[in-house]
Order: sequence, then C-alpha cells, then structure tokens
Amino acid sequence: MSHQQGQIRKESGTVHGNELRLDKDRSEQIIEALNTDLANSYVLYHQLKKHHWNVEGAEFRDMHVFLEEAYETVEEGADEIAERAQALGGVPVAGMGALTDRATVSFEDENVYDIRTSLENDLEIYGDIIESIRDHIELADNLGDYYTGEMLREILIGVEEDAHHIEHYLEDDSLVLENALN
Repeated sequence: MSHQQGQIRKESGTVHGNELRLDKDRSEQIIEALNTDLANSYVLYHQLKKHHWNVEGAEFRDMHVFLEEAYETVEEGADEIAERAQALGGVPVAGMGALTDRATVSFEDENVYDIRTSLENDLEIYGDIIESIRDHIELADNLGDYYTGEMLREILIGVEEDAHHIEHYLEDDSLVLENALN
C-alpha cells in the first residue's frame, strides 16, 4: 500500500479565508453543504457508471448512452461543487472513505440488477439529491452567497432533467413485447 507524504497546505475539514469577502462562519456552513452535495454526487456517479457497464436487454444501446450522459452530467456538477468549496476557503471532500462518510445517500450494493430495478434505485438517489440541493440553494441565498445558489440552481436543472428521463424509462409503455421469445 502506498503512503503519501509531504507538507500539508490545507487540512481536510478546515476553512481558510477567501477573497470573496464571505466571512468564515458563512463559508463553513456553505462548504459543509457543498461537501455533502459533492459526496452524494459521487455515490450517484458510481452507481450510474455501474449500471452503464452492466445494462443488458432490448434497450441496451439507448440505456447505455443515456447512463453515460447522466454520469457525465453528475461529474460536471461535482467538479463545479468542489471548485466552489475550494474558492470559499474549504477543502473539497475527495477520498472514498470520506465521500462515503459524508454522503447522505447510499450506493445500492455490488450486485447486478435488472435495468428497471437499477433505474428505480437511481431515481431514489436522484430524489434525495434534488431535495438536498434545494435546501442548499436556500441556505446559500440566506447566507448571502448568491453565486453558490445560482451554481446549484444550474446543477439542479441537469439533475432534475435526468431524473425526469428516468421516470419516462420506467413507464410501462414499450415497443418491446414481454413474451416475444416464448
């Protein structure tokens, strides 16, 4: 196992001053919220990636492409969240253990499920993340950090759009006949 050493520039969990003139108390609250959103994003990212790798069946191609686009959207949002936490003087949560500890959503597990079950599990995480981001938009706005609120609104648009697409995939109308092979 590798062991990294070197001079620590910013210790995880600490908040330093910023040039954005947002005081430390407000920054701490926002960074805490952003790190939760970041951790949740990576749980969803890895679950979507898992489903992208394992999808099978008649809708394989469409689902494979959609899931790739969805995890890329989540990753882009996570990057913005991490960079904003850093700009506010914080240290974005990054390690797998820290991400797992910080997340308020749970990865389904290592088993492979049918795509309908997988999407239902994804939709559950999306719903929790949507609620969390909405709360954090309100927090940022109430603390006078309108940039973070606006950034989270933009991320929320992509998250809600993908959740809505999953709702459509889960509808019972399909061109695929259930007993076509029997």
